[in-house]
Amino acid sequence: MKPKIAPRIDGLQYANWSEKIFRQLRQGGVDAVHVTITYHETFRETVLNIERWNRWFERFPDLIFQGRTAEDVQIARATGRTAIFFGSQNPSCMEDDIGLIEVLHALGLRFMQLTYNNQSLLASGCYEAEDSGLTRMGRAVVTEMNRVGLVVDMSHSAERSTLEAITHSTRPIAITHANPASWHPALRNKSDTVLRALAASGGILGFSLYPHHLKGGSACSVRDYCEMVARTADLIGVGALAIGTDLCQDQPDSVVEWMRSGRWTKAVDYGEGSIDAPGFPPMPEWFEDNRHFGSIEAGLLDVGMSANEVAAIMGGNWLDFFSRSFISEGAKQERVAE
Repeated sequence: MKPKIAPRIDGLQYANWSEKIFRQLRQGGVDAVHVTITYHETFRETVLNIERWNRWFERFPDLIFQGRTAEDVQIARATGRTAIFFGSQNPSCMEDDIGLIEVLHALGLRFMQLTYNNQSLLASGCYEAEDSGLTRMGRAVVTEMNRVGLVVDMSHSAERSTLEAITHSTRPIAITHANPASWHPALRNKSDTVLRALAASGGILGFSLYPHHLKGGSACSVRDYCEMVARTADLIGVGALAIGTDLCQDQPDSVVEWMRSGRWTKAVDYGEGSIDAPGFPPMPEWFEDNRHFGSIEAGLLDVGMSANEVAAIMGGNWLDFFSRSFISEGAKQERVAE
């Protein structure tokens, strides 16, 4: 077995969290993970979700703790734990109040998507027929997110909106969980135009393992996946690449209904699924849970990537991105003054 290449950081998970999964994080040597704590929830409902996480931090302090800065990844590595970084897959948590962005950041939120598939107050989602780009409020919100150190995530956003977010943001943005559309043309995957703009601006792409984002779905092989990663490195460079599994381990199908339909429709929205397959698809057999990150590392080495390149993709690039992203503009200026 090849030795672990460190650090290991996952750019997105939405598991049905439990002691079992926390222990699997440790068994898989996952040093940090960005977890979705809210989809369509209001601000108050998001706070209740944070309270639930606070209880887990209290119950399992030997396994997990809340991450707020890049330095927390190093603390996690030194103490044999996993740093948990909060994120939102929709701007519902800030409601229509730009002042809540700073409050959410203070509570530990480090990523926020401007859209989740649909048009929001901020931008257009990838399922909309018309992509109007960033709205007036969207531009103001991106500016405020830049100021406080909250990462702009465009994983579920449409093309024009994503390109405008890249242009308008004074900090690099993230696409935490998606793959190249040229490899698999899912609505959620990203064009080469977006990928090139993302990399040129210093942004980062987390490669998804959600079967709807994979060529061949659940039957996608580790070699095909890793060859896709290597081709993307040839296209935009290794420095913009990372892993964002989109792992939804142990979630019931009722949760995927919440993700897709929220409160915006009375009908069933099948999203990337279908009436015949409405629920969560099975994960590829080589990556079923957090114990299997070694399969990706070995696969990347097998397709000819160097150990340093693999280390960057498996966590080094996320760590660098965290160090550039999570502190406020004021804190950045104070560090420069020192």
